[in-house]
Amino acid sequence: MEEDYIYIGKIVNTHGIKGELRILSNFKFKEKVFLENRRIYIGDEKIEEIVNSYRHHKIFEMITLKGYDNINQVLKYLNKDVYIKKNDLSLGNKEYLDEELINLNVIFNNELVGHIVAIRQINENNKIIEAIINNKKTLIPYHEDFIGNIDFENKEIELKLIEGMI
Repeated sequence: MEEDYIYIGKIVNTHGIKGELRILSNFKFKEKVFLENRRIYIGDEKIEEIVNSYRHHKIFEMITLKGYDNINQVLKYLNKDVYIKKNDLSLGNKEYLDEELINLNVIFNNELVGHIVAIRQINENNKIIEAIINNKKTLIPYHEDFIGNIDFENKEIELKLIEGMI
């Protein structure tokens, strides 16, 4: 059985000569994944590494890896995606990953109207929900004002839409 990996960011550069890596990440739960001794997986090959140290700097997550203390050792990871295993992420009761919303049925006014097909990042701070509602592609702001109850057990999400949206 293939492991489920979660994308958490991309290594965009190095910092200094001691092998520190700059990661650009929009991941929702950074505080749960960028931790010392956390296993991460790099690139398409999912090469396992262990985070030695972490700090936030400007818009970047800065990490060093165990066993690496020189820039030349980590250059092989430039422009590679970074992942964690889904099983390694423990979320709280009301916490969920955006990917978990995909394929949920959309309920509006207690009526099934469609399903979610994607969550799209439109800029650094904003996302939209892409749904097929009444057989049409509909874009909905990913904001608490538009999202009602989420029921993963019944695979449903209740949306609070404004008049004319669908």
